[in-house]
Amino acid sequence: MLAKRGRFSSPGFFADDNPNDRKRVNTAEISREIRQRLVRMHQKGSHFGSAMSIVDILTVLYFRVMNISSPDDPGRDRFILSKGHAASAWYTTLARKGFVDEKVLDTYLKDGGQLYGHPVRFGVPGVEASTGSLGHGINIAAGIALAGKNDGKKYRVYVLMGDGEIQEGSVWEGAILAARLKLDNLVAIVDANNLQGFDRVENIQPIGTFRKKWEAFGWGVREVDGHDHGELERAFRDVPFIPGAPSVVIARTTKCKGVKEMEGCFESHYLSVPAEKVECFCRDLEDDE
Repeated sequence: MLAKRGRFSSPGFFADDNPNDRKRVNTAEISREIRQRLVRMHQKGSHFGSAMSIVDILTVLYFRVMNISSPDDPGRDRFILSKGHAASAWYTTLARKGFVDEKVLDTYLKDGGQLYGHPVRFGVPGVEASTGSLGHGINIAAGIALAGKNDGKKYRVYVLMGDGEIQEGSVWEGAILAARLKLDNLVAIVDANNLQGFDRVENIQPIGTFRKKWEAFGWGVREVDGHDHGELERAFRDVPFIPGAPSVVIARTTKCKGVKEMEGCFESHYLSVPAEKVECFCRDLEDDE
């Protein structure tokens, strides 16, 4: 077992610091812990690279930005994982936040377990919607944001999509409606890792046009390094980027971030981590400063 930071010697996987104390939380360390947990979870199941690329986004949202002290708080900010195939990263973040018992992570993709390959509403606390049919999450999020507006609530709704996913026409139907309704409490995030199921995104739909497309649909846009916690936090804290308009953060990321052997590799979309690679991949993450 690894012992460099003492994270694996305690009875639980995660450190015991208070996740609700934003002044004390080291989000870089939390991201590293989550990725190491994902290495072990993904000895079964695919979409390892997809999960690894969004860890920093989730960590900054849940530990620095979103108002979500409890998944049952009616005033909480909402989060929708539209790219539902990366659910393992979300489950692990919810466990690190304290909403899900850490032991439940051991049931990932097991028969009779609670953690499916795509999120299921009410499957575990904190999952707001069943997702994974790509292109639907932004529309669910827009509906929740509109309900908040109509009810006079102050919460924000965050929806995380893949860069391949935004080739779906339903994404742009939702984008048009959200701008028309002036949903400035809606924040979309694009995990722009430039890889999708069968090719590089740039070979299918030029990724350099993302910003102009969103702007043309009436959204405020910010592009950031999706692994830079400072950039991510500043962007999220600046929303809405345009008064009275929804916001989108285009987060430039690396598929399978942190595992040098697999970073930016197409194969990580379908990879199950070989048992003999687990310790090696975890050491990569220990050294990834």
